[in-house]
Amino acid sequence: MEAGTISRFVQPTKATSSSVANFSSNSSMCCPRTRLMPTCHSAHVVRETYYDEREIAVLSSEPIIKKICVLGGLFLHRPVHKRDIVSRAFCPVGLYTHPGSTIESSSQTAEEKIGVLLFNLGGPDTLHDVQPFLFNLFADPDIIRLPRLFRFLQRPLAQLISVLRAPKSKEGYAAIGGGSPLRKITDEQASALKMALETKEVPANVYVAMRYWHPFTEEAAHQIKRDGITKLVVLPLYPQYSISTTGSSVRALQNIFKDDSYLSRLPVAIIESWYQRQGYIKSMANLIEEELHNFTKPEEVMVFFSAHGVPVSYVEDAGDPYRDQMEECIFLIMKELKARGINNDYTLAYQSRVGPVQWLKPYTDEVLVELGQKGVKSLLAVPVSFVSEHIETLEEIDMEYKELALESGIEDWGRVPALNCTSSFISDLADAVIEALPSTMAMSTLTSTGTEEGVDNDPMQYFIKMLFGSLLAFVFLVSPKIVSAFKKNIL
Repeated sequence: MEAGTISRFVQPTKATSSSVANFSSNSSMCCPRTRLMPTCHSAHVVRETYYDEREIAVLSSEPIIKKICVLGGLFLHRPVHKRDIVSRAFCPVGLYTHPGSTIESSSQTAEEKIGVLLFNLGGPDTLHDVQPFLFNLFADPDIIRLPRLFRFLQRPLAQLISVLRAPKSKEGYAAIGGGSPLRKITDEQASALKMALETKEVPANVYVAMRYWHPFTEEAAHQIKRDGITKLVVLPLYPQYSISTTGSSVRALQNIFKDDSYLSRLPVAIIESWYQRQGYIKSMANLIEEELHNFTKPEEVMVFFSAHGVPVSYVEDAGDPYRDQMEECIFLIMKELKARGINNDYTLAYQSRVGPVQWLKPYTDEVLVELGQKGVKSLLAVPVSFVSEHIETLEEIDMEYKELALESGIEDWGRVPALNCTSSFISDLADAVIEALPSTMAMSTLTSTGTEEGVDNDPMQYFIKMLFGSLLAFVFLVSPKIVSAFKKNIL
């Protein structure tokens, strides 16, 4: 994902999920939600971990709901596992649902017109689309998080950054064929998911909603309304939750639905994350195991998980669970591999950082150099936060990082492909949809996630803010010193 942030302007807000209380399915007592703090090693120093062991909401990683959680007004599925470090056991935190909501029997779904909405980032179809795509990306307040006082600068700054960054981004897209394959792959995943649901006797219309390029969320919402969908499951194609990905897409959907009388009453279930589902874990383990066999000495290969990064402030100040979920995800994948007798060393690093602020560490490029210096000769890259091939796998990993690794002394390089339409993966997503259907509720009962965008009801006030912001952006553009410093820090 292309991402950006502005140094002195970045000021995360607290995530709304901090007020969660967990309710046991076997008891009426509640307890405060405990933040996930996995012990899986994520630093770039390789260390063995010793353990014995374009649409949807997931109730649990297991078919039976173990916990029911209530989040004041926000009812989203976040099937995160909480690890007991002493016993090494897992406890599904589970489903967020409305107090007193009824659970429908599976037979009722046959009477519904079911829709499934796949969220994805989106990408430019052609080189001509790169700059407007980047503008849409950086205009999102969940990507560049400005304090409220400077919120009026959002769009002017997005215009400035997109113009300055477009030439470099165009080079990357040109290297992979002149555009992003993300829409084509997501459409194929949607078709495969529709077929998998039909096979499981749950017919559904599957829609694709891209956050920053066509088909936009608005386009998908209009089609859902035209088709008369009576029950909707929303599935972000991001295994792990982040404010800047799933959070942003959900917020955009809620803003669209709340202003429409039909859509605001439409029963909806939303998955926040599904990285811990067995179908996903086993599918990833299958791909890793298969690629390891391509090496002369599979047992000596370092398994190198590379995940998209987010600013540290998102995690530490805004409560983003992304890092915890990513580390938990790696632990579960390696646990599955160890159960198959695969005990390779592994590490996790974060790629695609932008700007001068601190991002999650360790950084992929720095770790590759260090591994080469430490004598690692065989490395298998695993793009763990992506389920579709796009610029960050095809260009950043396959070209930039591969070249850096070989220059650093790594001799044998391999890369696990993205899941794309892997049958076991698609089948598990279909199961997740089916499990989510009983938990749908009216979208009007949900509250927004992510950063709230200020709305200017006074057209004159809005015009003045945009004019002032544009003038400031113009000053950036015409001042060579400012432009030079801006390029150095932001690009």
